Amino acid sequence: MAHDIEIFQNGTAAFVSARQDAWHRLGTVTENAMNAQEALDLALLTKWNVRKVALRTEPMLSAEGVTTLTVPDQFATVRTNPVSGTPDVLGVVGKRYQPIQNEEHTDLLNALVDESGAHFETAGSLKGGREVFVTMKMPQHMNIGGVDSVDLYLAALNSHDGSSAFRFLVTPVRVVCANTQAAALRAARSTFSVRHTRGASAAIAQARQALGLTFKYQDAFLIEAEHMIQQTLTDVAFMAIMGKLFPAPAADAPASTQRRHADRTTELERLFTDANTNEAIRGTRWAGYQAVTEYVDHFAPVQRNKWTTSFETARAMRALSTPVVNLKSRAFELLKA
Repeated sequence: MAHDIEIFQNGTAAFVSARQDAWHRLGTVTENAMNAQEALDLALLTKWNVRKVALRTEPMLSAEGVTTLTVPDQFATVRTNPVSGTPDVLGVVGKRYQPIQNEEHTDLLNALVDESGAHFETAGSLKGGREVFVTMKMPQHMNIGGVDSVDLYLAALNSHDGSSAFRFLVTPVRVVCANTQAAALRAARSTFSVRHTRGASAAIAQARQALGLTFKYQDAFLIEAEHMIQQTLTDVAFMAIMGKLFPAPAADAPASTQRRHADRTTELERLFTDANTNEAIRGTRWAGYQAVTEYVDHFAPVQRNKWTTSFETARAMRALSTPVVNLKSRAFELLKA
């Protein structure tokens, strides 16, 4: 099974997990919860010193002799390899890009430790250092309707190649089938993004001060979920909502498109009416939402890309992608009404 965890030349992996192995069985597993420094050290995320270096052309012969030209307003992001100590090129960025060091992840998340008792859960490097992540787990889970257990995780995600902003996510995870959820709530924000510019440090400080949003999100999510589990939803009504979430293709659409839509409709109906994962919450709006998230995370077709060599990894990587987050948010809005 393939993975994106960074493996260094000496065979060590840039990953740490608190108390339990990940599916890839790589990195370090601790016996106890970690603090910020332990998470970074064990995941080999410290002292990267990510910086910008001006891009230059290869040496070329000109009338003046051999010259090297500087590429205007273009820079390489470079880190110090934590194992070999040699420089690694991570990406190409513009002049306004400002690196955000891995240590700044934990500066943000550390603010929750004293306030809530949250602990560091995982940390690691992906795609040769281009992306890094640090996650925390809140100490108490939510028990929806007394039957469906939901944990709350906090994640800091960053890229060092200019592909994305620094993102702070609040993510409820359903324990029964471990599928990531993304609910759009009017009463709270579930994401906070910081662009890689010179104001990044100040923005991170603002995010740290705004971490109370996390608890607003948790409270709002619990209220909405409790309401949904108390509301009945018939099979016919569920399928009508699915028709809005996944509109039928045009009559002249290719046969392959028509077939994919039919397969998706059949699978969604099965998950809502017959899946064991919904047995305790059958026939409720909450069950409808769980059917959608289970389909998206575990049954929807996926395609491999240049970073994945297995469909399992591609599916895992897609869980926090913007289209999937938006789809789940839309489903939540339709089903909580």
